[in-house]
Amino acid sequence: MNYAIIILFLLFLTLVWRPVSLIVFIIMMVAWLFLYFLRDDPVSIDGFVIDDHIVMTVLLLVTIAMLFLTDVTDNIIVGLSVGLAVVLVHGIFSSTDDLFFRDEEVPNRSPMLMRSAEEATPLPLKDAASSSYSMS
Repeated sequence: MNYAIIILFLLFLTLVWRPVSLIVFIIMMVAWLFLYFLRDDPVSIDGFVIDDHIVMTVLLLVTIAMLFLTDVTDNIIVGLSVGLAVVLVHGIFSSTDDLFFRDEEVPNRSPMLMRSAEEATPLPLKDAASSSYSMS
């Protein structure tokens, strides 16, 4: 999802001097916001749930098609090329080593379900209800 934001932002920057294309792009960005970025529930049509990848692909194709109709082919190609280059460079140089624990960094402890009561750390409960709560 973050790569899509980067590509769409770079496409936006290439359209700054084309007001009609920019208006079409802003309308499509609103569609992106409501259908992809800001929704909590999956998109469903007639009870069928549509996968996020399909929604993103359709939105990307419709966005590009609408922008091609406004005759900004060169701007779209430049924006998508620069966006693709940025994503590829990030993918090549990003390191996933810091995303996971290595075995030597994890303390020598048993799995959570096999720990004794002394080893367990209590989790604070936010606004925990009392067991002696009554309505009277």
